[in-house]
Amino acid sequence: MSNSVLVVEDQEDIAAPLVRTLQREGYDVTWVDSGKKALELLAPPYEAELVLLDLGLPDMDGLEVCKAARDNGYEGGIMILTARDAEIDLVVGLDAGADDYLAKPFALAVLQARVRALLRRSGPVEPGADDDALRIDVAAHRVYAGDREVTLTGKEFALLAVLAASRDKVVSRDRLMAEVWDENWYGSTKTLDVTVGRLRQKLEAAGVQEKVVAVRGVGFRLEAGE
Repeated sequence: MSNSVLVVEDQEDIAAPLVRTLQREGYDVTWVDSGKKALELLAPPYEAELVLLDLGLPDMDGLEVCKAARDNGYEGGIMILTARDAEIDLVVGLDAGADDYLAKPFALAVLQARVRALLRRSGPVEPGADDDALRIDVAAHRVYAGDREVTLTGKEFALLAVLAASRDKVVSRDRLMAEVWDENWYGSTKTLDVTVGRLRQKLEAAGVQEKVVAVRGVGFRLEAGE
């Protein structure tokens, strides 16, 4: 499986922009509008690496699709997209086997960041990874250095999540401003520099070896420390 995303959504006005956004990111996207069609594609050889799953499908509840996919051996990422945002629905969704849960309406930039994080998490373990490595739990909105939690603000967490999803690659300032703040942000980009500075201090204080490195005139990169 490689960069393959299955969108399970019966409303075309919601599915169409999702598909376009993911395709622009370079993903191989398949769209189906029913639970039955989804389960047909979530059978061996499990071609989809990630599933974006609506709960309100016309033929069956999305939670049933999630549970059936897991029972059939599907081990890829599953992100539930739904208008049900009560805590009990979140718990039930995660218990059914989902990895993440995004309530509608949502910003496409937030979806993109979560998709990248889930694809990275569901991929193979990197050679040389150890128990002291930086760990980011997007679903729980928590960051760890080994077994120690690193306390971050919402913007610091979002910034780190975007950088971590593109480890060792430069993420432009414009992209960071669009995904962490807002694509229509008109304020000073000094906000980004200040947030990066605070994030660096907290990661260093926690003993994290990875560094947020500035690439002059371009953006920032999260890379392994010495």
